[in-house]
Amino acid sequence: MTPAPIQRILIVGGGTAGWMTAAALAHVLRGTVKIELVESEAIGTVGVGEATIPPILLFNALLGINEDEFIRETQATFKLGIQFRDWFRKGHEYFHPFGQYGTRIDAAAFHQYWLRLHDAGLDSSLDDYSVTTVAARMGRFARTDRDPRSILSHMTHAFHFDASLYARFLRRRAEAAGVVRHEGRIADVRLREDGFIDAVSLDDGRVLAADFFVDCSGFRGLLIEGALKTGYEDWTHWLPCDRAVAMPCARVSDPTPYTRSTALEAGWQWRIPLQHRTGNGYVYCSEHISDDEAQARVRGSLDGEVMASPNFLRFTTGRRKKAWNRNCLAIGLSAGFLEPLESTSIHLIQSGITKLLLSFPDSAFAQPDIDNYNRLMQTEFERVRDFVVLHYHATERDDTPLWRHVAAMDIPESLRWKMEQFRTRGRVFRYEDELFQETSWVAVLMGQGVRPERADPITEVLPLEITRQRLHDLRAAIRQGVERMPTHEGFIAAHCKASPLT
Repeated sequence: MTPAPIQRILIVGGGTAGWMTAAALAHVLRGTVKIELVESEAIGTVGVGEATIPPILLFNALLGINEDEFIRETQATFKLGIQFRDWFRKGHEYFHPFGQYGTRIDAAAFHQYWLRLHDAGLDSSLDDYSVTTVAARMGRFARTDRDPRSILSHMTHAFHFDASLYARFLRRRAEAAGVVRHEGRIADVRLREDGFIDAVSLDDGRVLAADFFVDCSGFRGLLIEGALKTGYEDWTHWLPCDRAVAMPCARVSDPTPYTRSTALEAGWQWRIPLQHRTGNGYVYCSEHISDDEAQARVRGSLDGEVMASPNFLRFTTGRRKKAWNRNCLAIGLSAGFLEPLESTSIHLIQSGITKLLLSFPDSAFAQPDIDNYNRLMQTEFERVRDFVVLHYHATERDDTPLWRHVAAMDIPESLRWKMEQFRTRGRVFRYEDELFQETSWVAVLMGQGVRPERADPITEVLPLEITRQRLHDLRAAIRQGVERMPTHEGFIAAHCKASPLT
């Protein structure tokens, strides 16, 4: 007998995760399934000001979102990468760009030819061959050119936006597509005899039943942990920061087209420029600094006047042992948490939603599909974890207990292997479906002081002078192309300027 289709989905929790899920499911399922969402205005969301990475372009495209409208509605700015200050050592900075370094020259990756020339005395930086890095540092922006002959074809971007405005934007789209929102707090979760979730009870007595439940309740994991006792894998050993304080300030200058991350004594500080304000915060380890000291540290470094009271968050880095358990799937913070050093929080929400759509269940909830989903999400969390750990571990800083700990700690074997591959011949081997591209690994490995012993020997097939000339021409073309771009602020003013908030 063919299992019955899913007829009713209940999303528990709103915020970015809840409304991204609701909007995506409503768009794809086209009214064939009743989708409801329950949230309480009395329970705040974690979102403060969000930075993203380029895959969000795919999510917005899936929903048919007009980019200029989205930017105006969320007070967004464009993001070309992340500037890292004081991570490798104090006074040192590097840039992690989106897009790619250079162009394909021959059999090896572009950075390998740069390494060969650098070893032969080339005095230019690898950054000179990244159009997004050059544009970011000059405060310029343009969208990708579809013509592969254009320097701008190597451009790609993401966004900085106000997370609460993004959730509101998606809520309007989801409700227009038929999603029903319920206001209220969940008082109880009712289980069936087989351990599946049957319904949730609200504090006013209402009962909401469903076939399938999506837990977007945040760190608590109200369903996935509170009701189903799924378990949590703690990664504090590798990522010891367990607190954050967020504090927005007034905008005092044109927004930069990049996020800034500055390593501090007990963690790191973010700076995220939006159209209407600047987001700031400190991710820190409470073993080494108090909440009051962390707040004072942020307040003393702000560009402009403080616009809101500090928002403190507590977390444990790691992941749920199963993101999908029985008829409950966790998305967002309920599935796990990795500090937002590489702006992956919204991507992990998006990835969870995408993988759900590829494994959408019927009422039988086939265990092989659930197991495969959990395997894929586990792998994705672990790969992102490795990339974040790299920033901490590959450092020369030894000025505080935190930095001495992370420099000396054991690291995951998967990360150790990657670092060793790069140290020998500058090679980056990526796992299947890995999020971060070769450029990302090269930028952070080099930026954190992991230098190859020599370039890939295959680069020697191409004569040195030919390689030198190609890099010279490319560097000049990138510089000229960027100089023709409008400023970041000018592009926003011409295409997607937001109205002042009232």
